[in-house]
Amino acid sequence: MSGTIAENLARIYYKMERAARKSGRDPAEIKLVAVTKTVELKRIKEAFSAGARIFGENYVQEAQEKIEKLKKKPISWHFIGHLQKNKAKQAVELFDMIETVDSIELAKVISKRAKQPIDILIEVNIAGEKTKKGVDIQGVSKLAREIAELENVRLKGLMTIPPYHENSELSRPYFMTLRRIAERINRENIPGVSMHELSMGMSHDFEVAIEEGATIVRIGRAIFGEREQKKAAKKAKAKPGAGPAASTSKKTAKKASRSPGKG
Repeated sequence: MSGTIAENLARIYYKMERAARKSGRDPAEIKLVAVTKTVELKRIKEAFSAGARIFGENYVQEAQEKIEKLKKKPISWHFIGHLQKNKAKQAVELFDMIETVDSIELAKVISKRAKQPIDILIEVNIAGEKTKKGVDIQGVSKLAREIAELENVRLKGLMTIPPYHENSELSRPYFMTLRRIAERINRENIPGVSMHELSMGMSHDFEVAIEEGATIVRIGRAIFGEREQKKAAKKAKAKPGAGPAASTSKKTAKKASRSPGKG
C-alpha cells in the first residue's frame, strides 16, 4: 500500500468502519493494533500523530527501547509475538496485554512475574500449522479453566493467525471458528473469564475478520509498508541471475512472515 502513514491509516479506518457497518456492528467496538516490528521510532511517532493509540510488538528486547522513549505518550502496548518464559518478567512490565498465551506453564510464569493483574489472550492454532504457535482447538476450554485459577492474569479472549491466502475470503472459516470457540466458552460461565476480545485479521484480511466478529485487528504492512527483508527478497527475485543470494533472501523473508502477530 502506497501513501503516507497518515493516509494509510485514514484508509484503514474507513475500511474498518465500512466492514463493521456491513455486519451491523458499532465501529467503536473494534480496535486497531499498529504492528511496529522493525519499524523505526520516527515512523511510530507519525502513526501516533495520525491517530494510532495501540501498538503491537513481537520481541521484548526490540520493544523495550521504543516503549521507554514513548512512555510519556498515551499508548497501549500489546505483545503479539511468541513469548519465551525467561522474558515474562520484562514483558509484564512493558505491555498492557499479552495476546499470545498458549500454555498454562506460560500463563503461570506471567501471573507469578506480574505485580498486578495483566490482560491476556489465548492464541489458538486453528489450522494446526506446525510453523505457528498456539493451543489446538480441543485444548482451548481446558486452558481457559486453568488460567481462571491464576491470580495475576485476566483472560479477555482469543487470538488467531490463519494460514496466509491472497484471497481474504479463504480466511473466513478460521475467523468463524474462533468466534464459535469464544461463544462456547462464554456459555460455560467460567468465573473470571471473558471472551469479549477476538484478535484476528491482518493487513490482507482484516475486513473479513471484522465481519466475523474481530474486536482487535493487527495491521503493520498496510500502515508502514513492507519490511526490509521482504523488499530485499523481492528485489533479489526480480534480478536476473540472482542465484543463491535470491534463494537466501527468499528464505529470510519466509521466516519473517511466519512470526506470530505479523500485520
